[in-house]
Amino acid sequence: MPKYTAAEMASFEEGFLNYKPPVLPDELSHLPDRVSKSFVGKTIFITGGSGFLGKVLVEKLLRKCPDIERIYLLLRTKKGSNPKQRVETIFSSVLFDYLKELRGVEVLNKVYPIAGDVSEPNLAINESDRRLLADTVQIVYHAAATIRFDEALKKAVLLNTRGTKMVLELAKEMKNLQVFVHVSTSYCHLEEKVLFEKAYPPPADPHKIIQSMEMLDEPFVETISKEILGSFPNSYAFTKCLSEHLVVEQIEAGLPCIIARPSIVIPIWKEPLPGWTDNINGPTGLLIGAGKGVIRTMFCHNQGYADYLPVDITVNGIILFTWNYIGNNDTTRTICHLTSSQEWRVTWQEIIDIGKSIVTTEVPLNGAVWYPGGSMKSSKLVHNICVFFLHTIPAYFLDAVIYLSGNKPCLVRIQDRINKGFEVFEYYANNQWEFRNEHVHYMRRIMNPREKFEYKVDGNDMDIRNYFRDCIMAARIYILKETPDTLPRARIHMKIMYYVDIIAKILLFGLLLWTIFKWSDTIIAIGLLLFNLVRLFFKSIFSAINSDTTVEPILNKEL
Repeated sequence: MPKYTAAEMASFEEGFLNYKPPVLPDELSHLPDRVSKSFVGKTIFITGGSGFLGKVLVEKLLRKCPDIERIYLLLRTKKGSNPKQRVETIFSSVLFDYLKELRGVEVLNKVYPIAGDVSEPNLAINESDRRLLADTVQIVYHAAATIRFDEALKKAVLLNTRGTKMVLELAKEMKNLQVFVHVSTSYCHLEEKVLFEKAYPPPADPHKIIQSMEMLDEPFVETISKEILGSFPNSYAFTKCLSEHLVVEQIEAGLPCIIARPSIVIPIWKEPLPGWTDNINGPTGLLIGAGKGVIRTMFCHNQGYADYLPVDITVNGIILFTWNYIGNNDTTRTICHLTSSQEWRVTWQEIIDIGKSIVTTEVPLNGAVWYPGGSMKSSKLVHNICVFFLHTIPAYFLDAVIYLSGNKPCLVRIQDRINKGFEVFEYYANNQWEFRNEHVHYMRRIMNPREKFEYKVDGNDMDIRNYFRDCIMAARIYILKETPDTLPRARIHMKIMYYVDIIAKILLFGLLLWTIFKWSDTIIAIGLLLFNLVRLFFKSIFSAINSDTTVEPILNKEL
């Protein structure tokens, strides 16, 4: 476990807070950036631009391709904020601070909101906006989707599958469309243990599924959802698989389309802000839960691995696929994977070990309820027993303490959410897939050194520990709102919890020994009673056997 001095940790904190993305080296400045040139004067339409990947995509396009004509974002009114207000909220994020510094605030004026909703018929776009998009847009990025794995099936179909169909219908009206990029997932053909960059048949006719969901009410759909899903573990994988087939149909009909299949998209690695995320999906949620001391057991084969890809690498890949399609006129590479397991495999055990080391010694989280610990279990039964004793009982006990102190209990509710998350996690953690990504390797071959620097799609200089440390630090600041000035106190609290954990284990072990000693006479008596019962049982059996061997010859003789 690495040890860092106070000065070294202070240097890390300062470097993190004052980070700037790498500047293009002088020796590469004479080389052309053919990627950004392919976006000059282009008008782009993006769905899902308010999501995690969508925000990073918008930031990258504006930063690297400032000569874009315009970016239209499809946004719905949400929580009382209209689309214009939502754009302002998006740009208030720290994610865009470097862009504003580099390009000036006026670059944000290239982004215009379009009022609409992917889950509604015809995207709920008014006629004038629809004509505007049809007349001006050349590139479409369709990234809108519900990423909740436990989403109700009807809602998932209407948003993910019908939404894709509606965006494709709009794209077919675009007079100058050059490419439609559909952001899918590599985890939507789960029956394929080796997934190639090609189309696969859907589990059902997506058009019929859409029609059925439009006619049936949600409660009834939920009663038959398992039959509809079949072998699919959740509505997300099922609906994304159906969506792909809709795009494949349009590719076969001649519409210029690309399907990008990223794996599990995780926080930023390098640019513009290391570790940044706006959610706790994937390993970030596990690290936070473990760092707070509330996750102490997982049902998982510890040497298994998942396929992760930092969001900045994912966005770079999407931009490169676009450039190759419209800039190089390569219309053959229409299904492209953005995955890592062919080159990088980080096991679940490594993630837990690295994360535990970081949250206990370097970047602890405020208010940890217990010292981070626990382990992964290969037995479902053992895991469930540990959940009861290490998760459920402590949650009720601490909630009681919180309630008696006059505050609102929350740990049982949090534990219920964790348990639901486990149900999804366990399927993916205990199965293994291999994703082929030859198209990314092709991109690396055709890019010049400048483009490789500007649009990095490799992990050659990846330091896993430093990356996770950035992720935890960023989650601490941007998700948990725990400012860096609270770190010294958090480190002291973590040391206290370490000794509390040791003392608790000693007391528990001592209580066990005391119980054994206290009840030793009773235990011995019960043990002797059981021994005598067993002895008498076997004695009676042997007696019966012996009596049979002496009686049988006499009986035979008399007969």
